[in-house]
Amino acid sequence: MEIDAAREVRTTCPYCGVGCGVLAKVAADGQVSVRGDPDHPANFGRLCSKGSALAETIDLDGRLLHPEIYGRRAGWDEALDLVASTFSQTIAEHGPDAVAFYVSGQLLTEDYYVANKLMKGFVGSANVDTNSRLCMASSVAGHRRAFGSDTVPGTYDDLELADLIVLVGSNLAWCHPVLYQRIAAAREKRPEVKIVLVDPRRTMTADIADMHLAIAPDGDVALFTGLLAYLGQHNALDRAYITAHTTGFGQALFAASVLDLAGVAAATGLSEDELGRFYGLFAATPKTVTVYSQGVNQSSSGTDKVNAIINCHLATGRIGRPGEGPFSVTGQPNAMGGREVGGMANMLAAHMEIENPEHRERVQRFWNAPAIAGKPGLKAVEMFQALAEGRIKALWIMATNPVDSMPDADAVEAAIKACPFVVVSDVLAETDTVRHAHVRLPAAAWG
Repeated sequence: MEIDAAREVRTTCPYCGVGCGVLAKVAADGQVSVRGDPDHPANFGRLCSKGSALAETIDLDGRLLHPEIYGRRAGWDEALDLVASTFSQTIAEHGPDAVAFYVSGQLLTEDYYVANKLMKGFVGSANVDTNSRLCMASSVAGHRRAFGSDTVPGTYDDLELADLIVLVGSNLAWCHPVLYQRIAAAREKRPEVKIVLVDPRRTMTADIADMHLAIAPDGDVALFTGLLAYLGQHNALDRAYITAHTTGFGQALFAASVLDLAGVAAATGLSEDELGRFYGLFAATPKTVTVYSQGVNQSSSGTDKVNAIINCHLATGRIGRPGEGPFSVTGQPNAMGGREVGGMANMLAAHMEIENPEHRERVQRFWNAPAIAGKPGLKAVEMFQALAEGRIKALWIMATNPVDSMPDADAVEAAIKACPFVVVSDVLAETDTVRHAHVRLPAAAWG
């Protein structure tokens, strides 16, 4: 038998939202080695420790290798027939809103699209939501409120073109190390670049910062509202941009001006001197990128934090230009891909609105679908509450482990255990969620 020569495959790291390019080499004996893709625009060959160790994930240890029904091995046809017939019977007896999909930022965009299309266009319910709800919902809502669509108005290149980078609630050194390395490398080339870190804790990312604002937890809205007022008071607004591209600016500035510097200091735990230095630096630096992450998003006031940041960029016209803009960086590999194809309970594909009849009609026509969900479905937390209350009677969980990752995990586990029919698609044979599945379906992993 002839053994194939070694071949190298160009692919993408599946771990975080940076999306690093990877070259995976498969040797003639099947051994896999991994290196960064020097031509990839996200990482230019760099990989963090997780990406560098990707080859170690390509084994069968602990993998779910066959479908299982009630703990016994089954064939694919039998397992899928049971899933289809049980979901169909549940819909016939209790209506489309009695079933749900809980999907994941670990899915490929195509998988997200098909799951979303099946639920919204063929089941006729919008009960499809995702674990990226837990990290990105604040950004989604903030973007929609500011721009009318969930769009990140920046690229990684902006990090190297900016003269000021403001990192808010982001430990980039640990959570997005390749982006951190890009910023560090850019600063070596241009030492005049200034970096400000806004974080209650001194993290490793503070090592690169010129200024660390050890803000009180949840002080971000006050910090950026105060900044907006400062920009207005110091003639640092882009009046032409505001007139041409924004609405409601007068009301926003008036609301911001209610808090004076002493009030901002009290709300943020920062000194007036620290605030003055940061505000002055922001006002004087047109090429500013504000990078924000989970310290902003995972908050009861997360959406307001997002809009407070975006407002400062809109007020100065620092958006959509090289080296300028508010920049949400995500934790999961494909949270944004899922949002692009509408894989959340309150949106349709291509950022169209589920509440808009024209958008619904367009999507239904494009899908040639027998039905289209007429209202938003249950979001992640609501979905598991409905499960506990018995309103959802069949649930399909894909590529995620909500018993570990959801808030109030014990209640989520109890809800899953009480559900009459649970399907889980996963790569692992044993997780805290998989063990409660009536049907287990093996999924393909990164490799």
